[in-house]
Amino acid sequence: MLKQTEFRLLTLIAAATLLVALANIVLFSQNRDRQQEVTSRGQYIQQSVQLEGLYREIVKALADLAVRNNDKPIRDMLAAQGISVTASPAPAAATAAATATATPAAAELKKGGK
Repeated sequence: MLKQTEFRLLTLIAAATLLVALANIVLFSQNRDRQQEVTSRGQYIQQSVQLEGLYREIVKALADLAVRNNDKPIRDMLAAQGISVTASPAPAAATAAATATATPAAAELKKGGK
């Protein structure tokens, strides 16, 4: 038979073990949720990287359109996103070719920091 102090000591150890097990369960659950969040963010970043080229082409097309048509609303929209558009003068040889083939004027894009 156990003495009174041995019984209390074993009960205290059992209670501490139970608390540690419960803490482990809670931490495991929180860790799993955080891992899912990190995985989700990683997937978003991967998808964004894949679309970067497309976004760059869209911005370039909008800038060319704004320069070619002197379209102030498109310039303002790009400026609101931190992108400055300036018309760069075409070289003399390119000017003749541009006139002959009716290509749009070149536009220079600069991404402004926010």
